[in-house]
Amino acid sequence: MFCKYCGKEIDENAAFCPFCGAKQRDESAGQEEQPRQTPPYGQPHYPPYQQPYRDPADARSGGFAFLCFLFPVIGLILYLVWKDTMPLRAKSCGKGALIGVIVYAVFLILCIILCVVAFNFYDDYYYYTYARILLS
Repeated sequence: MFCKYCGKEIDENAAFCPFCGAKQRDESAGQEEQPRQTPPYGQPHYPPYQQPYRDPADARSGGFAFLCFLFPVIGLILYLVWKDTMPLRAKSCGKGALIGVIVYAVFLILCIILCVVAFNFYDDYYYYTYARILLS
């Protein structure tokens, strides 16, 4: 006799397969055997795919993204608080905060460059003006 599940040869009177441990005989031997729903030996069995639960309150939010753009620290806090419970809303907050930090950094760099250029222009103007006064 062969095992119904692993296909290896086993004893005729065995109640369980010594290789895979599967039960070989049903207690209801008098009843007609129902067809099995398991795949044949050698083929993998995959459970049916289920969509993960999604909270109806969890959605992308442009308002939170804008708020987090204006206040990136709040966006980081909201992202960390909501990343497990409301991932879509947390992603909106995280993106808004990240874009806000990038825009603020670019703005700061531009302001520094503008101040350096203005200071050099101011310094050169007064240097040459002072030099003209001394030379005349």
